[in-house]
Amino acid sequence: MLSEAELTYWSVILVLGAVVIVAVVVLLSLLVAFVKRIDRACDDIAATLTAISENTKDTVLITQTGDGLDLVLAEGLQHHLFLGRVVDSIPTPAAKA
Repeated sequence: MLSEAELTYWSVILVLGAVVIVAVVVLLSLLVAFVKRIDRACDDIAATLTAISENTKDTVLITQTGDGLDLVLAEGLQHHLFLGRVVDSIPTPAAKA
């Protein structure tokens, strides 16, 4: 039979063991939760990168669009200058000269 001191010793050891087991379970649960959160974030990042590549696949058209815009602006300037000569209410540098 165990003495009172040995019984107390083993009770303390068993309680400490139970506390350690509970702490390990809690920490492992937190680790699993963090890993799931990181995994979801990685999936979101992968989806964003895929969307970026889809959005930028037509960047070749930017220079063509810019060239077309320059042509439209030049045409608009020609119209503005013409109307400035014809209609006195439109301010134009040609009217001041």
